[in-house]
Amino acid sequence: MSALLDRLARYLWPLALANLVANIGIVVTGAAVRLTGSGLGCPTWPRCSDESYVTHGELGVHGVIEFGNRTLTFLLAAIAVLCFLAALGARHRRATRLSFAIGLGIPLQAVIGGITVLTDLNPWIVAGHFLLSMAIISICIALLDELRSPDRGAAPPLPRTLAWATAAAGWVVLYLGTVVTGAGPHAGDTDAPRNGLDPASVSQVHASAVYVLVALTVALLVVALRGGHRWLATVTGMVLLIEVLQGVLGWVQYWLDLPVGLVALHMLGAALLAAGLARIALAVLPHHAVHEARADSGSQPDAATRLP
Repeated sequence: MSALLDRLARYLWPLALANLVANIGIVVTGAAVRLTGSGLGCPTWPRCSDESYVTHGELGVHGVIEFGNRTLTFLLAAIAVLCFLAALGARHRRATRLSFAIGLGIPLQAVIGGITVLTDLNPWIVAGHFLLSMAIISICIALLDELRSPDRGAAPPLPRTLAWATAAAGWVVLYLGTVVTGAGPHAGDTDAPRNGLDPASVSQVHASAVYVLVALTVALLVVALRGGHRWLATVTGMVLLIEVLQGVLGWVQYWLDLPVGLVALHMLGAALLAAGLARIALAVLPHHAVHEARADSGSQPDAATRLP
């Protein structure tokens, strides 16, 4: 077992990347389930139907799409387990804890997904399902930051406060996005309930929150540039770009009456935004690669766990 862990330790970085990519990917495939009206393609849970754990001909293409998305959970779980074992092999305490948290999120996400099916796609439960994915993506970013990011000290109070305010505003935007979705037409099934709110009104509230988020991000970028915080400025600039693209995409999809292709891209953008918000929040915290101690207090010999 020790030899296996030692071998896996060499792949900690690519496995950490795979964790992030897989969790963003399942957000997009989940969007495909909803946008194709396949949310109840498997009408029950944990079985696909009362007669079978897998899809069958009577469930049609919607059953195939929904069951396919459920099956991807096993791929996410496998990647998470391998990443956890690699972190154990590297004797990297913080990476081990973070990869363990990611692994715990996968079955929890599956259970919440099952509850969404059992409640006929209740939009508030669906929102929780989506937001948990955003939280798992954030932990994936924390793992990547732990393994490879520039050495830095703690940021001064002003950029630190702005960074955390930006991250908080971003999460408000993500939540309000789920409220807009719950009021809109893409319910995942023709008989699925809606939250009863006026789509135009909640879209305006969502847009107002986006304006606040962009203003905070611009302020953070200016402060980071003036203070010479290069890593924070780089991360913030990338997040600002994501926000602008998301904003443009959001308005275009609204005026074009929510075409499914643009909605799917908007979901991908939301996942990237969650990743970026986590990057901003972490960029104001201290990080010293040489202090990434192993569990046995030895130094990290493998350059794959830190920047050269």
